[in-house]
Amino acid sequence: MPKIAVVGSINLDLVVPVPKHPRPGETVLGGDLAEHPGGKGANQAVAAARMGASVAMLGRVGADDAGARLRRVLDLEGVDTTRVLPVDGLPTGRALIAVDHTTGENSIIVSPGANTALSPEHCASEGALLRDATVTLLQHEVPPETVAAAARLAGGTVLLNPAPARELALDLLHMVDLLVPNRGELASLVGHPLPDLHAVADAARQLRGPAAVVVTLGAEGALLCEDGAVAFVPPHPVAPLDTTAAGDAFCGALASGLVDGRSLHEAVRRANVAAALSTTLAGAQPSLPTREEVARALGE
Repeated sequence: MPKIAVVGSINLDLVVPVPKHPRPGETVLGGDLAEHPGGKGANQAVAAARMGASVAMLGRVGADDAGARLRRVLDLEGVDTTRVLPVDGLPTGRALIAVDHTTGENSIIVSPGANTALSPEHCASEGALLRDATVTLLQHEVPPETVAAAARLAGGTVLLNPAPARELALDLLHMVDLLVPNRGELASLVGHPLPDLHAVADAARQLRGPAAVVVTLGAEGALLCEDGAVAFVPPHPVAPLDTTAAGDAFCGALASGLVDGRSLHEAVRRANVAAALSTTLAGAQPSLPTREEVARALGE
């Protein structure tokens, strides 16, 4: 049985480099369109698999060429796709991504398509997978009731990446063992801006339910809040090209570290490195580093 179960989205990313992100009503001329496999769920599954973990994916794609292509990519990465099934009448999900070619920062619009068809019933039908997985990895690009069902059925550690940001039900928070938001998502959860790291730490301590909260801070590293104590985990310095999927690289590597039996702090340290390395290449899944690349960056 796979050690990591990923319940989440599978998208085809349509990526355009831009000189700047457009303001409302503004048109910006971009570079050449590129297509990459993506979706937060699929990205995190590939990230964990490249870090050496045994991973199964539970998701939905359209009965179209894009869906067949994305499933094939997951197969080639060693992800178990027996639970990735096509849906008639809905297209495979798409993500429209603009990447600032100077800073690497992105803006993303997701058209969920077949991801909306992933239901609580599908989770229930795969109860054995969720019960036996060491880590169940969840995100917010599938219906909220499906996320809650997967968390309820999970027998191991429940890791939730609350992206994109939306209101979290209190009962879901109490089913989550490890919450991994970025600063903006955490601000959305607590309902106010977080202007500095002190505010981020205070907000992470305020959350009730998860045993631990890890806040990803991009180029600033990460904050780990566990048992009321907060630890700063410094970044791994790189020159970023494209930040798409950096958070997914982090979550996949973090889940893999927990499966390996590493302490949470050490797993976060390695996840920081994986996320940083992912920003040095273009695209989502093409940028995700391997276990060997992370070890090399750590001097191991």
